[in-house]
Amino acid sequence: MQTIKAFLGIAAIVAVIFAAVRIVPVEVSNYGFQDDLRNIAMMGSSNLHQTDQETLAAVLKKAQEREIVLAPEQVTVQRIGTPGVLGVYVAADYSVPIDLEVYSFTLHFTPNSGNK
Repeated sequence: MQTIKAFLGIAAIVAVIFAAVRIVPVEVSNYGFQDDLRNIAMMGSSNLHQTDQETLAAVLKKAQEREIVLAPEQVTVQRIGTPGVLGVYVAADYSVPIDLEVYSFTLHFTPNSGNK
């Protein structure tokens, strides 16, 4: 009986570690991408000559660097504020499928610049 409990305990620990290896990198990548969006929005706010297309290109480049599959339609770029105090709001909406061999699910992320 002790052997079975020990085996089940070890199997549970291995399963948790396996799941963490699949999930944690995706979460960390999203966290870094969220920070990238804030930086892009700040740069867009300070550079009045930067177009929405240039901001979109910067978002897609950062997503590619973080191995996030993102289409231009999944990104929102909005100019906000008054002409004297211009701001940029940037958001993305994407999902990442996670396959744990015995169970699959999708993580949905909506990172944004947070200054809307």
